[in-house]
Amino acid sequence: MEPSIVSRRTVIASATAGVAALVTAGADAALAAPRAPDPAPFTVRMPVPRVLRPESTRGDTDLYVVTAKKARVEILPGTRTEVLTYAGMFPGPTLRVRAGRTAVVRHTNDLDMGTVVHVHGGCTPADSDGFPTDTLAPGRTRDYTYPNEQRAATLWYHDHAHHMEAEHVYRGLAGFYLVEDPAEAGLRLPDGDHDIPIMLRDARFDAKARLVFALDDFANRRTILANGKARPYFPVAARRYRLRFVNAANLRTFTLRLRHGGKTTEVAQIASDGGLLAAPAAVRSWRMTPGERVEVVVDFARFPVGSQVFLEDASGGQVLRFDVTRGGKDTSRVPDRLATLPALPKATGRRTFVLGYDRARRRFLINGRQFDDGRVDTEIKRGTTEIWTVTNDGSSSAIPHNFHPHLIQFRILDRNGRPPAPGEAGVKDTVSVGRGETVRLQATVGPYTGRYVLHCHMIDHASSGMMAQLRVVP
Repeated sequence: MEPSIVSRRTVIASATAGVAALVTAGADAALAAPRAPDPAPFTVRMPVPRVLRPESTRGDTDLYVVTAKKARVEILPGTRTEVLTYAGMFPGPTLRVRAGRTAVVRHTNDLDMGTVVHVHGGCTPADSDGFPTDTLAPGRTRDYTYPNEQRAATLWYHDHAHHMEAEHVYRGLAGFYLVEDPAEAGLRLPDGDHDIPIMLRDARFDAKARLVFALDDFANRRTILANGKARPYFPVAARRYRLRFVNAANLRTFTLRLRHGGKTTEVAQIASDGGLLAAPAAVRSWRMTPGERVEVVVDFARFPVGSQVFLEDASGGQVLRFDVTRGGKDTSRVPDRLATLPALPKATGRRTFVLGYDRARRRFLINGRQFDDGRVDTEIKRGTTEIWTVTNDGSSSAIPHNFHPHLIQFRILDRNGRPPAPGEAGVKDTVSVGRGETVRLQATVGPYTGRYVLHCHMIDHASSGMMAQLRVVP
């Protein structure tokens, strides 16, 4: 393993001492080492993660097989970097599953630490949701069962082993999980080779092209990756494309836009975390905190063949270049109406969650507490609809957070008393909560019972205890 890794024992021993105590002597040495020079931009093609095919199909159930293992892959051109992978891929293979059809994913852990797999945004029984302390030991295999009884949506799967989730995701344990519904075909949105998932994240490399990890090291993670490559290019035809973005960074918020000839291009946002919006939203930029997803449709036919169109981040600069290389026949469209959003049942309860930071003890907290898997923080009856008020207590720090409950997808009622922007008006499972902000959510709990978690998905914060246990009871 790379010398900068933080061991589970060190993390657990240091968890209550805060972020600054979580770096081992090995990590200190790596942090002090020279950085890798920035690679020349747009010299490698962005790959599209391979779609994993079922090993077997029986009735309404598909079986997939995935092994978590180390691999050496080319991230920076001409070098090899050791990463943690699903199936030897960085990012991991994409699972395209059908709504209403069960997927069983047989995971084997070939690493030297325990792992837990969580499908982010999945409506999943508790025993397959990936509770942070329900780890799969090295050398063991287990089946995760996903009924996929939910709307079509861009989800993703990643490791969730508590105290190690931040490092495991940073080192590569993440991939797309796309729930599809045949009814979407009637909308004639771009599909097939014109439906492109793009996983964005940032990283820090030393002079030997090794990934350097330390909690809360956001300022030094300056290399932005698109599907595991640093500032790649991607050839497109002059036609519409559906681009599915997931922010898989530990801490970085992406504010993205498309630029051509020095001008920003308007695109159609068609979906957020939980699937299609009611109607497309014309946007000139879109913002994603860690864990959030946004889908847009871009019509590259508005650019002449030979054009270069840049995906830019407000703080990180150019991330990806689209090269319009050819003409293309296009029968796709973006209809004026996309979906009927689920009705909002009457709320019968209210709860408040305060995301805080104890500066004196350097601890991340929810409602004044750090995570304890032996303590139930919130108990809710299955089927209950509640209004949740989530506040970032910015009184002692300028630290941004976001909020992600497992099992539950919600609707944003308002942000600081104002209605949500069109891109946030759909079904969500992760929401940004900036310093001093308050968002109100309407959430229906279920359909499963058992123990789940809710946490900040700026995942370094979750690794440091910014998580609570949610128990759903009959």
